[in-house]
Amino acid sequence: MKTAFAAFDHGALRLPEREKDFGSVPWSPHPAFQGVELKHLLTGADTGGRFSYHLVRIAPDCAIGDHIHQTQWETHEVVAGTGTCVNGGAALGYEPGVISWFPAGVSHAVYAGADGLRLLAKFFPPLC
Repeated sequence: MKTAFAAFDHGALRLPEREKDFGSVPWSPHPAFQGVELKHLLTGADTGGRFSYHLVRIAPDCAIGDHIHQTQWETHEVVAGTGTCVNGGAALGYEPGVISWFPAGVSHAVYAGADGLRLLAKFFPPLC
């Protein structure tokens, strides 16, 4: 059985007027955090500037360090692995089925456990 994360990695956007194959979207190393990769499934160009949707792979014992998005709300949906999110100073356990969000201007960080962490992340307005 294919995991939810793998299904999105090779899934698709399907709309009446078009389709986008996610398998053709490349993985990119995070520009600031080692051991973190992003797959930009939907960008502002796809959504008319309304939001963006990303797969996030965080390697075991790696992290997305403390940072702030000044203009975007961000959501995380944990689909695999375990870890901890620090959201506005509060440490929250991350495991499959957990959803968290961060209003614009709130500091946050994500720390993967020994098994790594897989997230679906959305940004309003889009990150890219």
